[in-house]
Amino acid sequence: MPTARPSRAGALLRRLFLALAAATLLPAAAHADWPERAIHMVVPFPPGSSPDLLARTIAEPLAQALGQPVVIDNKPGAGGNIGTRMVAKGAPDGYTLLYTINGPLVTAPTLYKKTLGYDPLKDLAPITLVATSPNVLTVPGNLPVDDVAGFVKLARDKNGALNYGSVGPGSSAHLAMEMFKNDAGIDLAHIPYSGFPQVISAIIGGDVQAGFMVPAIAMPQVRSGKVKALAITSLEPSDALPGIPTMAAQGYPGFEAISWNAILAPAGTPAPIVERLNRELARIIDSEAVRKQLAQQYFTPAPSSPQALTERIQTEKARWDAVIGRLNLSLD
Repeated sequence: MPTARPSRAGALLRRLFLALAAATLLPAAAHADWPERAIHMVVPFPPGSSPDLLARTIAEPLAQALGQPVVIDNKPGAGGNIGTRMVAKGAPDGYTLLYTINGPLVTAPTLYKKTLGYDPLKDLAPITLVATSPNVLTVPGNLPVDDVAGFVKLARDKNGALNYGSVGPGSSAHLAMEMFKNDAGIDLAHIPYSGFPQVISAIIGGDVQAGFMVPAIAMPQVRSGKVKALAITSLEPSDALPGIPTMAAQGYPGFEAISWNAILAPAGTPAPIVERLNRELARIIDSEAVRKQLAQQYFTPAPSSPQALTERIQTEKARWDAVIGRLNLSLD
C-alpha cells in the first residue's frame, strides 16, 4: 500500500514548529552561558557620592558570584537623569545595569515631562531594591525646640519668618519639607543650596532654621551638638539611627520620605538573567560584610523581588506627584 504523502500545508506547519522550537531553545542556551564578558554598572552620580560608594560595595562580590568583572561607570548629570536615560536606551543583553537612587525613577518623570527622555516603568526592568535610609529633620542646636510639635508651634508663632534649606527645587529635601508644611499647616521660606554640606552649614549658622538632611551629613553635627535631630522620615524606627523618633510617631501618621537605592536593567533584559541577578544580589545584600558597609552610610538592607520594586516606584510616584502638582513645579 503506498505511503501517504504529507500535504503542503502540513509540511509548512512542521517547518514552522521546528523554527519556533529552535527560537525557544537557542536563547535559553545563550542565557545559560551568560555572562561571558564584563558587566557595566552605570551609576548616574559622581565618584565618591553615596550611590557610587554603595555600588562599589555591591560590585565586587557580584563579580565574584558571576565570574566576570563588574565595572562601575559614573555618568553624572541632571540629578541622575543622564545616566539613567543611557541605561534605559541601552541593549537589553544583561551586560548593562543601573545603580540609582529613587529620584530618577520616582520624581523625575513628573518634574521633567518634556525633556526626560525615558519612562522608568516602560524602559527599565527592575531587579532589586538594595537599601533604604530615612532623612533627618534637622534644626540649629540653639533653636528652642526639642521635638516636631515644638518646631510647628514656633513656626506658627513666627508666621512665615522661618526658613528651610534644601539642595534645590524638586530635590527630596525640598519635596519632603513641602509635604511637611502642608500636613502641619505652617509657612516656611525655601532657600536652595548647591549641596547638603552647604545646607548643614546654613543650619549651624542659623541662616535657615530647618532642613531634611541625609544622615551621613547630619549625624556628625548632631553628635557634636551643633544641630538637633527632631525626627526621621521612615514609618518605623531605624536601627541605623537609634533614639530618634519618627515623624509618624510625633503626630504625622503616614509621613514617609525615605531615600533608597535600587538596581535595574534595560527593559527587555531576558527573564533568566534578571532572575539570576536578583538571586545573587539578595544573597550579597544580606551578607555581613555588605550590611556593615551599608550601616556606615546609615542604610538598612532591603533586597526585594523585581515586582516589589515596581510597586514601590508606582506607589511613591503617586505620592510625590501630588506634592509636585500642589507646587505646580516643573524643571523642564
